[in-house]
Amino acid sequence: MDIHALHLPDVKLVRPRRFGDERGWFMETYRREAFLAAGITDDFAQDNQSFSAARGTVRGLHLQKPPHAQAKLVRVLSGRILDVAVDLRRSSPTFGQHVAVEIPDDGTSIYVPVGFAHGFCTLTENVTIAYKVSDTYAPQAEAGVLWNDPALGISWPVSDTEATLSAKDRQLPLFADLEPVFP
Repeated sequence: MDIHALHLPDVKLVRPRRFGDERGWFMETYRREAFLAAGITDDFAQDNQSFSAARGTVRGLHLQKPPHAQAKLVRVLSGRILDVAVDLRRSSPTFGQHVAVEIPDDGTSIYVPVGFAHGFCTLTENVTIAYKVSDTYAPQAEAGVLWNDPALGISWPVSDTEATLSAKDRQLPLFADLEPVFP
């Protein structure tokens, strides 16, 4: 398993090794020891799965506020996405910056630590995502940032009119209007 930091070093890309034969293939997608060696110490508490039928579906940018803040380990089971993480840690030298990476359905995962807003856009139809989170869902802790806020400078693969979003995601605040969440 190869785990390496992206240009925001706390966000990591995880690439497992596949072992195949005439029957198909096998791969480890999570091994605690490998994650610990890479500095990922989260204890994952819940697994989630989502399905998006249409290409251009945007989910995010979501987060949970403390004390229910979540680290996420996101993997595509079918399809392909552009995955985005935005640093919301006010004391971080990368505060307000983002990382965007294409994730195919080859077992690659992205680790998004506590302190980041997270979202993705589907690049194909019929996309299924599986992700682990380090705390259970708490509706009272939900928050987010508007996906297409120009201040973030995210280059999404869809325009405002092409994107399929929930009504709730369309109402998220701009980055400048987000209350400080993480020190």
